[in-house]
Amino acid sequence: MRRRHAIAFILLLGLVSLLADVTYEGARSITGPYLALLGAGAGIVGLVAGAGELIGYALRLVFGVLADRTRRYWAFTIVGYALNLLAVPLLALANSWEIAAALIVLERTGKAIRAPARDTLLSHATEQTGRGWGFGLHEAMDQIGALLGPLVVAGILARMGNYRLAFAALAVPAVLAMVALFTARALYPAPEMLGKNRPSASTTSRRLLPRTFWLYLIASVFIAAGYADFPLLAFHFERTNLMPATWIPLMYAVAMATDAITALIFGRLYDRLGLRILALSVALSLFFAPLVFLGNVAVVFVGVVLWGVGLGAQESIMRAAVADLVPSAQRGTAYGLFNAAYGFAWFVGSAIIGLLYESTLWLAIAFSVLVQIAAIITLQLVRPNEATA
Repeated sequence: MRRRHAIAFILLLGLVSLLADVTYEGARSITGPYLALLGAGAGIVGLVAGAGELIGYALRLVFGVLADRTRRYWAFTIVGYALNLLAVPLLALANSWEIAAALIVLERTGKAIRAPARDTLLSHATEQTGRGWGFGLHEAMDQIGALLGPLVVAGILARMGNYRLAFAALAVPAVLAMVALFTARALYPAPEMLGKNRPSASTTSRRLLPRTFWLYLIASVFIAAGYADFPLLAFHFERTNLMPATWIPLMYAVAMATDAITALIFGRLYDRLGLRILALSVALSLFFAPLVFLGNVAVVFVGVVLWGVGLGAQESIMRAAVADLVPSAQRGTAYGLFNAAYGFAWFVGSAIIGLLYESTLWLAIAFSVLVQIAAIITLQLVRPNEATA
């Protein structure tokens, strides 16, 4: 009975993520040209996008700690989603790029507020289903939304040609996401009761995080730093005339579909094999850089698939492992720290790969591969603790 309720809870939060991703991933697909339409230059567009991501990841540590200290995981989740989703349709009313930029940063801030608390809530339910499969299912639903959002926006623009109308239309999935979230809150006010082990009253969030978590965090930083962001891949495809421009979004769709499928498969394998499967996923995905940057179209396709494989494993297994390495009372802090470090490493790593790409291509490829090899080596040092409530 408890397992059935755990699955229902994961599906409900998965539905929230699906609808939320339709909202903000749909918006993110057009924020660049929308800012330009409002008078922003290329430098402002890049600065707003980068600042939004950096602030969004950095604040996760703060709100993760606060969630653990207050134990108000639902409150942080609801407030975060509300800000996250409210900011998107409000972009339809922006009459200057400064207002639009503030709303974009607000949307990322909302994600920072809710991400550690939501993952902590999910971690309790995944005790019943298997950590990997539970987080993998959630990630798969999340990616379905990430695919649908840009398609919805593209359809509105193709038919109506109006950015403001596109942003306004995204209020529909935003409202539905909040309805699903409040439904989950009403049905499961205490998700910790879904776990196999109920949290001990004596457990405190102020203890030091386990040593194994810190080793795992170092490995995660290496993984993130070695991963090139897709815009750089897209830039390479267009710059080298490797494929028609219309194929590039299709390549991204292939990567996202691979991400969703991989999250489920590797999530299930993680429940059987543990962190070894994460090391295997990194060993597979580290080949994406030479294939994508040096190959012809067919080879690039394989590289993009491997890029999606790595991303799917990262989004499912890596979150699942945090729950296995850290006691429940410290998971908000751990998820906040993990997300902040991972996001910062991705930001810095992508910048380094981009700079190396401009100077010497093989150095960019070597950096990506060697840093991911360092991650595999570091993962061998991680010895997961016994499950802790």
